[in-house]
Amino acid sequence: MLKRLTAAAALLFSSAVLYAGTLSFKGDCEKPRAVFEPGEKMVFKIQLLEDDKPVAGKKLKWTRSGDDKKTENGEAVSSATEPLIVTTTLEQPGFVRILVSVLDETGKPLKTDKGRDLAFDGGAGVRLERLESIPEPKDFDAFWAKQKAKLAAVPLKATVTEVPSKNPAFQVFDVKVDCAGGKPVSGYLTKPKDAAPKSLQAQVNFMGYGVASPNPDTAPKTLSFTVNAHGIENGRDADYYKKLYDGELRSYAFKPAENADPETAYFNGMMLRVMRALEFVKSQPEWNGKTLIVAGGSQGGLQAINAAALDPDVTKCFVYKPWCCDLGGLTLGRLRGWRPEYTEALAYYDPVNQAKRIKCETVITAGLGDYTCPPSGVTILYNNIKAPKRIEYTQGATHGGNPPGAQKFTIEAK
Repeated sequence: MLKRLTAAAALLFSSAVLYAGTLSFKGDCEKPRAVFEPGEKMVFKIQLLEDDKPVAGKKLKWTRSGDDKKTENGEAVSSATEPLIVTTTLEQPGFVRILVSVLDETGKPLKTDKGRDLAFDGGAGVRLERLESIPEPKDFDAFWAKQKAKLAAVPLKATVTEVPSKNPAFQVFDVKVDCAGGKPVSGYLTKPKDAAPKSLQAQVNFMGYGVASPNPDTAPKTLSFTVNAHGIENGRDADYYKKLYDGELRSYAFKPAENADPETAYFNGMMLRVMRALEFVKSQPEWNGKTLIVAGGSQGGLQAINAAALDPDVTKCFVYKPWCCDLGGLTLGRLRGWRPEYTEALAYYDPVNQAKRIKCETVITAGLGDYTCPPSGVTILYNNIKAPKRIEYTQGATHGGNPPGAQKFTIEAK
């Protein structure tokens, strides 16, 4: 079990409350373990609160959508005594999404203080164990053998520069490692001061979507390597990263021309750096040669799953609402998330395909209202792993966070 979040993952998945001023939503599924049989009635109870107390007289709008391509809409007025009840069914394996928003006097959704719609976003699933994706490319393993050969042709050469540490018990190093694909691995390596050879477990942390510097991650008895996704400089000013985000890295991973070929896709260089980051950590004299952990949220989860599949030395994998799972699900009519359009080229990087190659323990989180990384795809990721695994679902959880006190349930296989 995971005892703590990495620094990178904690930033991505800190708790969020659905507030607009003093308003918030509380929503539950009548069946806390929100997994149903085909055609079984699903009942959701959603209450609008003000200062944590039920509030009356506010106009609500709800939408039911689902992996069955069906959509229903309705309106209601909030009550101080009774929650809004939304009842639905789903006849096939998949998920339904229940989205409830509160409207202002002009009929527009109220916003949170972060500019998002104030809403409850949740759902439930049917026959989760039967969810599957489209077939993977026939040359999947041959493709990755070719990529590993490409990487092996570049010698493992690193530039390691010690930088100031905020924690006197740890050393911090700015690291660049030569890599195939045109960009180096770039990140911060931390280790306890005076660590003896072969005394530390290792953990490699991967970052979510965006362009930013990683933060050094420190943990007892751990050699930690937190890498940025792009092979760019660490520790620079905000303007440096903004210029990259607005320029060279604008809309990275979403460009159709790049995504037409698996070797020109942006994910190709990213995963070459993932593999090289692991090689670098394993080359450190302090690594105990036994425990190698990978972790990340969102895009970091995409990288961590690829890492666990591509390097058999990985012993544990922790992913939080992983990105780009089941890209081909769009061709089956599933609800889409925020992700690149499906191409066969991207299937080589899809976590649901890599999951079949994972040999280590894997722990996953999913949000039942996360439609950046839809729960259907994250469930297929879980289904495809044959090693020990655990997935935790949170009701009303979006990509940005988990509501306090939300319903949770887990599925586990030893």
